[in-house]
Formats: sequence, structure tokens, C-alpha cells
Amino acid sequence: MDLQSRLLDPQQTVLLYGTTPPRAGTPPEQVTAAADKLAARLAGLPLDGLVVYDIQDETGRTQLARPFPFAGTIDPRAYSTELQNRTGRPVITYKALGDLDEQAWMAWLDESEKNHRFISIVGRPTSGVRYALPLSRAIRLAAGRFAVGGVAIAERHTAERSEAARLLAKGIEGCAYFISQTVYHVPPTQRLLRDYLRDCKGASSEPRRIVLTFSPVGRETTMQFLRWLGVNVPRDTAAAILGAGKPLAKSIGICRDNLRRILDQPYAGQIPLGVNVESVSIHRDEIDASIDLFHALREVMAGR
Repeated sequence: MDLQSRLLDPQQTVLLYGTTPPRAGTPPEQVTAAADKLAARLAGLPLDGLVVYDIQDETGRTQLARPFPFAGTIDPRAYSTELQNRTGRPVITYKALGDLDEQAWMAWLDESEKNHRFISIVGRPTSGVRYALPLSRAIRLAAGRFAVGGVAIAERHTAERSEAARLLAKGIEGCAYFISQTVYHVPPTQRLLRDYLRDCKGASSEPRRIVLTFSPVGRETTMQFLRWLGVNVPRDTAAAILGAGKPLAKSIGICRDNLRRILDQPYAGQIPLGVNVESVSIHRDEIDASIDLFHALREVMAGR
């Protein structure tokens, strides 16, 4: 069964692995070497697909100081192609809309259609700003040509701004699936999934698949980066990980338990779910731990 069929079939589980492209200006031979190394690392995993992120400068989203200087990357589409060629697996390519207007967006879609089937559209990091191309319009324009996904962020699901309602609207506009932000605090995700199912039933709309993202953390700088990205890592969770004798093993155990708690709810049998393990670190031990995390979460999904 191909990835598109799995994403659309509520009886199937979807297992993904997410990564970022090499930095802009990386020589082609080093890009190829990075793709080869990742492909070798993933070779034994029963993956349904990969995810390649589109990194944007999000300084307007938060007042927190960025732990690392912003560095652009090569075109995510180029790295997606490299990985697809080397792994034989489909790749979901993120695209941040930035300041694109409709004409530029249509040109990007035209350029991408030949080699890319799966795209996940990312809105702007700064809210309250009027852009030439609304996210809803971008989704509708792409939906007839690609398997379109969106982003789910449980932390922004509040009484004042319903993320559940946003997911419902995006699904109606053409999103077939959503990939969550990294989960380290369970209650917001539980509330979002519960309210999303309620809203779907109220609108007589089938829930779209939601792929839950998890990432291993083994050092303070990586923890700071996740928090800067907007991930809610409770203080006691951070202390438990960073104070452990084996921080990465502790992190994996917490992620495994968090997934179990998310699945142990009535909505789990009614919303198609999946797992995405992402590696946001340049450190070898954290990259290796992402593979261990994948195996741990796959076992949880298999035993649900």
C-alpha cells in the first residue's frame, strides 16, 4: 500500500521520519553524502515515508532568544528528491508560504508537480498580519494537484483560538492529513484531539489523519531549541531528562509513555493517527537516539 493510500485509510497506521535539509551553500557532494548517510541509518526501519522540513526565520513568533543563529537551507525539494532516490520511500516536503503571493505560489506548484506528490503547507509564524496569499487559498490551490498536509499545534488550542476549528477548516479546504509539532506535554494534545473529533462530528466531516511528532532530547541546548520552536516541555519533564544518568534513554521513555497516554482515550479509535520521529540535532548521539525512539513508538502503535 502506498503512502497516499495509508494516509487516507483510517484502518492503517502511518510511520514517518522527519529531517531538515543541509544548510544553504552546502557543496553538492556534501549534500549527497548527507543523504547517503541518512539513507543508510534508516535502511532497516519499516517507514511509510520521510518528512523534509522547510526552515524559516521565526523571530517574529516569539520574544525568546534563538539558541542558534538562523541559517537557511538548500531547497527542501532538492533534498527530498535525494532521499527519495536513495531510500525508495516517498517524501512529504514542507513548504513555508512566507511572503509568496498567488502568482509565485502557482509557479512553485508548477515547478514541484513533476517530482513531488506530498507537500505540507506551513503558514506564517507571525499572526495578525495580512498577507497577499491566505493560507486557506494556498491549500485550495494545491489540493487538486498534491496530497496536501498541514501542521497541528496543540499549544495554540485555547478558548480564544481553537486549533480544532482550524484543523476542521483546513480539512474541508483540502488538507488530507496533519503533522503535529513535537509532543512533550500530553494534556494539550489530548484536548485538541478530543475537541477536533467533536467539531468533525458537529460538521458531519470525517476526521483527517493526525501524525504525532516526537523527538529525543539529550542536552540542554537541544531542549532550549525545542522550547524556542514553541514546544511545551514542562519543567519537571526537562529536569527529569537532563538530570538522568542517561538523558536520551530517559527522553525516549517519556516519549513512549506520552504516546501511550495519548492513545488511551476514546478518540483514539475514531481519529486516524500516526507517528513521526524527528531529528532536530546535529549531535550523533541524539541522531542515533531518534532510531531507538522510532522502534519504541512503533511498538506502542502496534500494541494499541
